[in-house]
Amino acid sequence: MRGSVRSCQRTRRRNEVMAEKLVGARRQAALAELHGWVEVADRDAIRKTYHFASFVEAFGFMTKVALMAEKADHHPEWFNVYDRVEVILTTHDADGVTDRDIRMARAMDQIAPAHDR
Repeated sequence: MRGSVRSCQRTRRRNEVMAEKLVGARRQAALAELHGWVEVADRDAIRKTYHFASFVEAFGFMTKVALMAEKADHHPEWFNVYDRVEVILTTHDADGVTDRDIRMARAMDQIAPAHDR
């Protein structure tokens, strides 16, 4: 029962905050404010790779982001190998990049400002 209650709450939250896909000038302006984030060629998403001094630093970054993402109910796609974390952001409900992704990208950059190239 507890799981179904949480699931209903998440669904209700998502429905209340249906994100609108960023297109045209709004999208370009939002992306211009981000450092190191690029559009993914084969889908409507943005991507960035962070580099750290060690696996422990990379994992620490992922842990901080995971806690933030859970609170925001907006979860990144990511891939980690040793000192590198590649992140892809898209809003699945909108089938593309939204303000939620831009906010998440900014927050991630604040967590690891010196670790992007």
